[in-house]
Amino acid sequence: MDHTLDLTGVPKEVLLILELTKDGKPSFSKEEQEALCMDLNWDLFLEYTLHHRLFPRLYTNIRKIDNILIPSSVKEQLNHYYKWNTFQMLQLSMEMEYVSKIFSEIGIDTIFLKGPVVAKDLYGDISLRTSRDLDFLIPIQHLTKAEEFLIQLGYEKEYDFETVLNDWRWRHRHVTYSHPQKQVKLEIHWRLHPGPGKEPSFQELWERKRMSSLTNYPVHFLGREDLFIFLVAHGARHGWSRLRWLDDIQQLMKQPVDWKLTYQLSKSSHYLDIMGQAIVLASQLFESTVTNEMKPFLRGSRAHNLAQESIFYLEKMVNLHTDPVPEEITNYHTRHLFSLMSAYQKFFFLLSLMYPYPIDVETLPLPKKLHFLYFPLRPLLLVWRKTRKLALP
Repeated sequence: MDHTLDLTGVPKEVLLILELTKDGKPSFSKEEQEALCMDLNWDLFLEYTLHHRLFPRLYTNIRKIDNILIPSSVKEQLNHYYKWNTFQMLQLSMEMEYVSKIFSEIGIDTIFLKGPVVAKDLYGDISLRTSRDLDFLIPIQHLTKAEEFLIQLGYEKEYDFETVLNDWRWRHRHVTYSHPQKQVKLEIHWRLHPGPGKEPSFQELWERKRMSSLTNYPVHFLGREDLFIFLVAHGARHGWSRLRWLDDIQQLMKQPVDWKLTYQLSKSSHYLDIMGQAIVLASQLFESTVTNEMKPFLRGSRAHNLAQESIFYLEKMVNLHTDPVPEEITNYHTRHLFSLMSAYQKFFFLLSLMYPYPIDVETLPLPKKLHFLYFPLRPLLLVWRKTRKLALP
């Protein structure tokens, strides 16, 4: 069976970005350059470059290519983006070291999930990866203490989410703080991924953590295998709608990952299929090498089918965080997220739908001591809301 991905619907601008992001010095024949660059919309090319967060990599790779047919104005714009990103990553690096030091002094262990430490680890240079905030994981029992301390440091909480019966502990995974003067955003995580779902405890992750050489003060980040699974789960959950996430995967595939351990951890968390999806995408879009140790993730056709489903997100400029998301994309993404789940995950996801939501409290306010009644009442409240919606003009 031919498992080659169908890319016929992917815009030429995105195909050129893929070519220019492949590792090593990109080599183009004159004919290949002309074919890719002919009738290209360079404004759209730059827009896709920003959307996929790949402008640092593109700029550095383009400088290695002789006589490439890219307008000088486009190169200058990429240079501008590259310099701006370098400054931002330096700022984030300083704040990351500061937060790590302060939290250590008050007895809170922190594991940074993304940001400058990952840029340094994967690319060897913080300027080659973009980050807009600092994400770090702490034990959930220290969350209140961490939030109180951040407020003392001048950080402000961006929003409060509604919750009922402590569903925030598993339905959500992080809270966001921003500093109005420093213009820095922090995401404090108590889970790696939204629930319901099985994932390693903080202590397990701490035992496998690594220490970055980027800063003078110790900054801890995920072990290589945990980082691989975390980045795959994050990228898959967003449909790989930004190629930067796949670029991370192609970098990790070159590192000395313990693939047996990665397989065991992926199986335990029910992520085998999306691990396979990521490997298929990286190998076919970026020509990453698939070793024999990676092949257990590719058994059967499911990984390839899921990879093909994600091409939908490359055919359009999908931004899942900017409202309103078009209905077509919302519907597709909802179906795709469900298809990514294992049978185990689907069972607990469907079961979680019966757990009360904050909207149930809005529909029928009850005293807090009677909130347990929302469990038997939830089906009735759901029907009531649907009936009222249909009754609206």
